[in-house]
Amino acid sequence: MQHKNLPSKTHFSSFIPNQVVGRKCEKPNASACRKPLYISAVTGFGYVGEPENSKPRDTTIQCNAYEAHRAHPLPISIEFDQETREAAAQKIKISVYFATWWALNVVFNIYNKKVLNAFPFPWLTSTLSLAAGSLIMLVSWATKIAEAPKTDLEFWKTLLPVAVAHTIGHVAATVSMSKVAVSFTHIIKSGEPAFSVLVSRFLLGEAFPTSVYLSLVPIIGGCALAAVTELNFNLIGFMGAMISNLAFVFRNIFSKKGMKGQSVGGMNYYACLSMLSLLILTPFAIAVEGPQMWAIGWQKAVSLIGPNFVWWVVAQSVFYHLYNQVSYMSLNEISPLTFSIGNTMKRISVIVSSIIIFSIPIQPINALGAAIAILGTFIYSQAKQ
Repeated sequence: MQHKNLPSKTHFSSFIPNQVVGRKCEKPNASACRKPLYISAVTGFGYVGEPENSKPRDTTIQCNAYEAHRAHPLPISIEFDQETREAAAQKIKISVYFATWWALNVVFNIYNKKVLNAFPFPWLTSTLSLAAGSLIMLVSWATKIAEAPKTDLEFWKTLLPVAVAHTIGHVAATVSMSKVAVSFTHIIKSGEPAFSVLVSRFLLGEAFPTSVYLSLVPIIGGCALAAVTELNFNLIGFMGAMISNLAFVFRNIFSKKGMKGQSVGGMNYYACLSMLSLLILTPFAIAVEGPQMWAIGWQKAVSLIGPNFVWWVVAQSVFYHLYNQVSYMSLNEISPLTFSIGNTMKRISVIVSSIIIFSIPIQPINALGAAIAILGTFIYSQAKQ
């Protein structure tokens, strides 16, 4: 039944937005001026009040239109859950660790090579690096800059094999860099993932996919090609780098096992490691080189370089501790294999910077071998993932 007050027809007036009315087109083709419009909510339909007393609204319907580029933006709020935020923060944290670790390592290698060129005593140089790190941490603990770790006899027993491996790897790498170019040492040391996989497979019984084993082929092949074509090849330098690879793989594996369940964080863990390694290395350094040789070599270096030589020694010792400390802070967050990948990728910056700074002559075939080895490391990291 139709209500008596209702009109028989509802009339709608044509609506054109005020912004559009009277707008003149500057171009002869009117279609070129057409722009998409946003139409707001339409008001004016219906009646006011109850049906018995209702009155029709104005037959003119109000509508607003806006050009697309003038439309008000819609507020969008995207929220991430706690787990997503923590994962993102963890990735950023590890990225900062890695970048700092690589930068400090470049500086250390530059000063370390400068010192070894003027003072070819790698055993004493290695000892001074550990002594500087131990002194820095003892001062930090004494002044409360860092909280001293709470350790027991069991902790030091667990740390002992790590310290032995760290000492061997540290001295072997320093011996290598005293005999050959920094770039060559790090090209050979880029084969560390191969040692890591082989040790994990045959000594720890860990199995890997076939793709991981295949990725070792370019790593080993690239290192071999770079070694064969090295202009200043030295057997002692080559063997030192190889021994350092093996020792550091064991150090990383032992470190990860030793850090499990321990209340000692990465920074203090490496501090304790430096102190124990210093106790192990000092008597061997004295036996191999001796104070008399050190005194003669020191006087010769100071007379040749001047007072700057002392600062070189201080810089290489301090930066050695800093880059290793940051690397152990990284190891506290990641697996040994991931650590080996990061350790290998950092060698790209070391190799390039050392070639530029020391003007090292390098043959194209030698560069190709280094590139293949580094590419193999990248493939390895993807296969491992």
